[in-house]
Amino acid sequence: MKKILTISATALFILTASATFAFDWPQNAIQSDSFYSYFGQIRGGTINASLIFTDSEEIKAADNGKVIGVISEHSEESELFESTLGNALIVAHKDDLQTVYANLDRESQRQRYALDTVKTGTIFGVCGNTGWQQGQANLEFQVVDTKNQVFINPRVLMPRVGKELELTIQNVTAVSRKGNEYTLGINKRFPSGTYYLYRKRQEIAMPYRTTIFINGAAVETISYDMLTERNGRLCTNGNKNYPVTLLYPDLNRQLLADISLPKGHNVISIVATDILGKEVTLTYSMDAY
Repeated sequence: MKKILTISATALFILTASATFAFDWPQNAIQSDSFYSYFGQIRGGTINASLIFTDSEEIKAADNGKVIGVISEHSEESELFESTLGNALIVAHKDDLQTVYANLDRESQRQRYALDTVKTGTIFGVCGNTGWQQGQANLEFQVVDTKNQVFINPRVLMPRVGKELELTIQNVTAVSRKGNEYTLGINKRFPSGTYYLYRKRQEIAMPYRTTIFINGAAVETISYDMLTERNGRLCTNGNKNYPVTLLYPDLNRQLLADISLPKGHNVISIVATDILGKEVTLTYSMDAY
């Protein structure tokens, strides 16, 4: 029986229209703005590859499939997941997708130990407190594309429900490779060159993507629809792969883009988009010497 799911990405892929809303909700559909933790957020020193629910309701299969793995909280065979996912089930679906249902209570994990097929809505049981949930008995849900070996944001595959928490763009800073920091809107003039552009991180609200324009030209988009692994670290993707150390250099900042500012007058526009397509835009003017 498959115990460990290895994620070492070799390629990214683009979700097609046929894959949209491929899964049902693994718990009763909740308001989109009330998750405990979102895909792509910083969590425990890494980028969160899960969607963590708030309520402790019954857990059910998100689609037809086959149970191919059972992970036990204290299994000696599963060192990778032992201290993070707790008791968990892995279900294989069509299109090389797998779903992972983690933080189950012990009885729910035992009753699904046999490898069998499941239908959409098959009840797996209830949440426990067996994973890294800071005392919370909440479902931790993952979607994995085993063909392309990436984690997929579960929300892009499930029906939209309710509203989104409002995104904000605040305290935008440009940090040079030497560590010099300039606050956009306050510092109107600073050296030309290459900068990491950061915004103040929101603890809950999570952008689906961020796009930066310089003088009207789009220079980078960072998407949170999937995560890949590079050199043992989970990364999100823009013009290149960004590990947690660049994406979240501390608990207060989130990367918007890696940009190059040419000499002269520059107009920098920042667009943060939620999963429903609603955009928040902020524009700055500055001079680079």
